[in-house]
Amino acid sequence: MGVFTYEFEFTSVIPPARLYNAFVLDADNLIPKIAPQAVKSTEILEGDGGVGTIKKINFGEGSTYSYVKHKIDGVDKDNFVYQYSVIEGDAISETIEKISYETKLVASGSGSVIKSISHYHTKGDVEIKEEHVKAGKEKASHLFKLIENYLLEHHDAYN
Repeated sequence: MGVFTYEFEFTSVIPPARLYNAFVLDADNLIPKIAPQAVKSTEILEGDGGVGTIKKINFGEGSTYSYVKHKIDGVDKDNFVYQYSVIEGDAISETIEKISYETKLVASGSGSVIKSISHYHTKGDVEIKEEHVKAGKEKASHLFKLIENYLLEHHDAYN
């Protein structure tokens, strides 16, 4: 098994606490509301929403995939860190065992820097193609921008 690690950074004009509340703590409600073409629904299959919880994310009509299952690995509300792994679904190919993500929001001026680290755990000696990672980064960036725009339009939300 190999592990391939990729790091990305995005910037936002939204402060970390507000962005974390929207993007992490209420994502299951917010994202289907503002981006139903990306995520149709989320359901908790096991757990209480904390560490160890398994969620099924059902993608919208415009998505390449139908669903994935996430396992929450860590939630640090004080430091704005969220960790989860994609453990099942059609976004996981026969060559990938799981993909683990860590997202950390860091204050930067009046906004945030969103630091994302992805660990692709492969089966055997398979290498991850750069275009696969780039496509995932573009989708994440687009989703961040949708959430950012929602928060800019709704000044009282998630304060």
